[in-house]
Amino acid sequence: MRPQTEKTNLIYGTRAVIEAVEAGKEIESIFIQQGISNPLMNELRTLLKKNQVTYKPVPPEKINRMVRGNHQGVVAFISMITYHNIEDILPALFEKGKVPLLLICDHITDVRNFGAMTRSALCAGVDAIIIPEKGSAQINADAVKTSAGALHKIPVCRQHLLNAVKFLKQSGVRIFASTEKASEHIYEADFKEPVAIIMGSEENGITRDLLKAADYLVKIPIQEELDSLNVSAAASVVLFEVVRQRLSN
Repeated sequence: MRPQTEKTNLIYGTRAVIEAVEAGKEIESIFIQQGISNPLMNELRTLLKKNQVTYKPVPPEKINRMVRGNHQGVVAFISMITYHNIEDILPALFEKGKVPLLLICDHITDVRNFGAMTRSALCAGVDAIIIPEKGSAQINADAVKTSAGALHKIPVCRQHLLNAVKFLKQSGVRIFASTEKASEHIYEADFKEPVAIIMGSEENGITRDLLKAADYLVKIPIQEELDSLNVSAAASVVLFEVVRQRLSN
């Protein structure tokens, strides 16, 4: 079974999940047991489709590992935060006269890495974090704890990343992708204008479409005999280079 601290945002049972969706709760993820078909389950599937909420079909063993009670083949995790839209946040930042600094997390799936990145982002003055609609770390109790509460203080936008990047570019935000494939070091880049930093997963890096959409590719200079930095540590290095440049400016 999961530790109790991770169960605080878990609900189960078909009717309970239907009520949560109808109440407008932020759904982190939903798991539905494969092969189940009944009127109430069909009602849930129709409701999820109507509200554009995705779910993952899983074998009964996985559901049983999550919950020992009468789950009826449905388990959902309610988000511990309220998600925002970058289309709403960015104009407000410009209206306040701010120079936006945004962090885009491309499929960062490790909960503690994501929490640590959020903590560093808040300390560096990041205005918002953008994560993908699916394939990202679950924002659960562990993520909030690792972030030292930063996840309750910094806006998180869960959106289609490529569409978000296109919107940012059209709005005058420069997109920097932090990747080992770059030839330019972060210390050679100009971060004084409105910028968004893309950080990719440790396993797969930044996805190809986002790399192509980025305005600039930059990297952290690392000694050849060493491996790459942990992604949360790398994010801190890049973000505080932005801070250094803006303070010196």
